[in-house]
Amino acid sequence: MTGDTTPADLVADLTLAEKVRLVHGSVDPSGRATGFIPGVERLGIPPLRLVDGPLGVRVPDDSATAFPAPLALAATFDPDLAREHGAALGRETRGAGQDALLAPGVNLIRVPQNGRNFEYLSEDPVLSAAMGARLVAGIQSADVIATPKHYVANGQETHRASVSAAVDERTLREMYLPSFRDAVEAGAGSVMTAYNAVNGVRMSDHRELVGGVLKGEWGFDEFVVSDWYGTEGAAAAANAGLDVEMPGAAPEELHGAMAGGDEEDDGGSGAGGSDGNDGDEGEFDDLPEEIARGMPDPESCERFAETLADAVRDGAVPESRLDDMVTRVLRSMDDVGLLSEGDDRTDGAVNTPEHREHARKVAARGTVLLKNDDGALPLGDRDDVAVIGPNVDEAVLGGGGSSETTPVVSATPIEGIESRAAGDVSVAYGLPPVEGVSMFDLLRGEEGDGSNERDPDLAGAAAAASEADAAVVFVRDAATEAMDRETLRLPGRQDELVERVAAAAARTVVVVNASGPVELPWRGDVDAILANWYPGQAHGDAVASVCYGDVDPGGRLPVTFAPEETYPTVGDERRFPGVDGEVHYEEGVFVGYRWFDADDDRVEGASGADPTYPFGHGRSYATFEYRDANVVAAPETVDAEYRATVTVANVSDRDGREVVQAYVRPPDADGVDRPVRELAGFAAVAVPADEERTVEFALDDRAFARYGDAGWRVDPGEYVVEIGRSSRDARVERIVERRAEA
Repeated sequence: MTGDTTPADLVADLTLAEKVRLVHGSVDPSGRATGFIPGVERLGIPPLRLVDGPLGVRVPDDSATAFPAPLALAATFDPDLAREHGAALGRETRGAGQDALLAPGVNLIRVPQNGRNFEYLSEDPVLSAAMGARLVAGIQSADVIATPKHYVANGQETHRASVSAAVDERTLREMYLPSFRDAVEAGAGSVMTAYNAVNGVRMSDHRELVGGVLKGEWGFDEFVVSDWYGTEGAAAAANAGLDVEMPGAAPEELHGAMAGGDEEDDGGSGAGGSDGNDGDEGEFDDLPEEIARGMPDPESCERFAETLADAVRDGAVPESRLDDMVTRVLRSMDDVGLLSEGDDRTDGAVNTPEHREHARKVAARGTVLLKNDDGALPLGDRDDVAVIGPNVDEAVLGGGGSSETTPVVSATPIEGIESRAAGDVSVAYGLPPVEGVSMFDLLRGEEGDGSNERDPDLAGAAAAASEADAAVVFVRDAATEAMDRETLRLPGRQDELVERVAAAAARTVVVVNASGPVELPWRGDVDAILANWYPGQAHGDAVASVCYGDVDPGGRLPVTFAPEETYPTVGDERRFPGVDGEVHYEEGVFVGYRWFDADDDRVEGASGADPTYPFGHGRSYATFEYRDANVVAAPETVDAEYRATVTVANVSDRDGREVVQAYVRPPDADGVDRPVRELAGFAAVAVPADEERTVEFALDDRAFARYGDAGWRVDPGEYVVEIGRSSRDARVERIVERRAEA
């Protein structure tokens, strides 16, 4: 496209058939893309290739950097690192020859058992929005279209393609929409709609939330794409604001690629597991119930390819709407240089030394030190260490589904500890391997072949632990797209393994590799606990650097850890998984720590139960003091109402990293139940030994406002700004007086 030609000019030269061709997926001749729009060669419009990749680019039969799970990134509480991470994902996407990345996932973590929690960022909308926005900015900086997903209220995998979320306006506005709003403001080139309905209307057909909020209120002028096989009526979806249907082809057309790449079928597209992915096998008959509940029905889709042109001809869809759909696709392509003459787009690269180092840094920085009694960590260089656990000979790359990656290199826990230790290292598995679970394997009817089975040997693990200076026990859960976890307990006999080791060892450190919250019934019997999430290919090297103190554990919990029965969505079928096709968000804005702070006097069902480890919690090897806190009106040059500052002093003899968190405690509002406190800002800061750093937060109206019948408002009264180390650990407090709005 020349410099004087605009996307609108191109649309004017397109035939009706060509316009329709640009708003639905097709079969990628190369078999590499997750989603593929073929372009229009006669006008110089190139194909658009979309690929999965919240944990790293997923191209069939190709390798790429296997980055840590987004939840691990969120645990760093570092938006600058998130932008760096997004840029790395974007470069890998370009290096794989793809144009759009189906990431980041910015759904709020509402259900602790959600099988896809590892792909998301937080239970808190402020943290999720800040990290998600910076991921988007980083991806787009690499001339790649970022696609935040799944819009909106996609909080579970059970019946995800058919359930309707019954959720009120205030809850949507305060909790579930902010991450998408900030992603749009950060420059997202696309947004993916969710499978589920909201208040009875499928998200692909939701005029109010797609056409009204996303495009109208927020001014989003790029394209909205469906999740794979996530639409039904073509005209209804187009008129509601959906711009692109994916995958747009019948299951049988995509079957070869979706089944893993049948070389005799030159098709291959991409539904190979797109974000949704979700059509990934082409046939959904006779699936096991546990996976079938999470899959869409490809046969229920009325495809744009087959019906949209006729809908335009007969007036069911105005041609002006189709023109707008195409314009949005071309605008997003133009924004990343796809329509420019020549190729001056950012260079891409896969599996570079810089990306491998970045993956290690995120995995280490996102590790949360939950407990550290009597300085159990860091380990001494010459300590004799027993590395114990059923999966210590493999790196935990992630969960199953559209986020699966295949790395070129990886480091196992055994390799990481052995490469760092100066003392003796022994290995004991204790149990057979805990098998990961994959949506794709389940769709193909595949299960573990048992080739790596071993007999349990708890006694052997305990004996190895008793002979070492320290036992480091690695435990894990298993999660996948399309299925929710049955329980927050660790699978198999891993809890028993930890208990046996703790009884025998002089010092026991437990490393938890998990997709989200898990129960830790043995926490009182062990000396140290690390939440290491799904750390990706750098698993062993990253965790060794934390265990030996080469890196201060900079992670903080982006989700609350609590006994399973105390979460608001557990034990109430209406709230999860739903009744008669409807899941009721009756806890409203009281999600995560907001729920645990509440009590039954004000919020029905809330018990005020103490969490095991609260949101924002995490220890350091250093010791910090908070000094000289202040909250003042912000200068006119700052886009905020107030500026909060605090000095953080490292009063120990080692360098450390602190995550300073600011929460706002609102005054009582007549007839409105508000959370006790809400996160308003945060900053991750490195503080050398015996030095101090001043941290600043900009507090805008969103830090004080609530949503009501008349929209956003700030109630008059005294607001307490709490600055500290977690939602339950305020170190200093300051008062802000807000007057009645004029």
